Amino acid sequence: MDFLNYALMQRALLAAVLVGITAPAIGIYLVQRRQALMGDGIGHVAMTGVGLGFLLSTSPVWMATAVSVLGAVLMELIRWYGRTRGDIALAMLFYGGMSGGVLFINLAPGGSNANLTSYLFGSLSTVSQSDVLAICLLAAFVVLVTLGLRRQLFAISQDEEFARVTGLPVRALNLLIAVTAAVTVTVAMRVVGLLLVSALMVVPVAAAQQLSRSFAATFAIAVAIGVSVTIGGTITSYYQDVPPGATIVLLTIAAFILLTALATPLARRRARALAAAQAAGAPAERTVPVTRGAGEEVGV
Repeated sequence: MDFLNYALMQRALLAAVLVGITAPAIGIYLVQRRQALMGDGIGHVAMTGVGLGFLLSTSPVWMATAVSVLGAVLMELIRWYGRTRGDIALAMLFYGGMSGGVLFINLAPGGSNANLTSYLFGSLSTVSQSDVLAICLLAAFVVLVTLGLRRQLFAISQDEEFARVTGLPVRALNLLIAVTAAVTVTVAMRVVGLLLVSALMVVPVAAAQQLSRSFAATFAIAVAIGVSVTIGGTITSYYQDVPPGATIVLLTIAAFILLTALATPLARRRARALAAAQAAGAPAERTVPVTRGAGEEVGV
């Protein structure tokens, strides 16, 4: 535990915990909406914000937040009003955002592509006190949205038409999900990196779904996995001198493989029990998949 004696590691661990909470918290809604790659698109747009931060000599984190939010909103508007399909809009965010970041960073005084590396793949040594403050504020926003509006966000993630009939402001909530995803990307970029943050949004949720059938349990398990792998990856990177972002993502994938292996015999046991109950004439247990069903049924 000697790493806790260093202020650098204290900041890095705090940032890692916040990333581990926020990424799966918004990721579960993106998975429900079949927008698992949205984090990737926003991550590429954030590169333009980082480049602008260097060019204008302002905070890259806050500039990336502003640009990411704008990009996420534009993507939603294109999805609503444009004839271009959502996947085309996402591709535009990928290539335009990446190109803008490279261009602006090279226009900045003394800037080069090397300055982008810590933002693309994460870097513990560059997490400053101001970065931690920004991450804390942005993470608080993400947690408030994903927990405080979980019923409404779950409803529109499952069935927008039904949510609209019940009187929910579907478009406003869609925009809120996009903005929250954009904020989450900038929260995670100092630890995981812009190019890898989408994995931390999606893979813990997919791993949690191997064990749970309810939304609430999946949410809790995904966040627990996120916190575990970010802390584990951060500590591993300290002792082994390996990139934190790549280490965290590989640990997340390992957790998914492990939970999938554990869930397979459990699913077979449940199937045998269900078949035996049906053969005996007992009523079958009613289950609801995590990706479908009303809010009350899935324990939102």
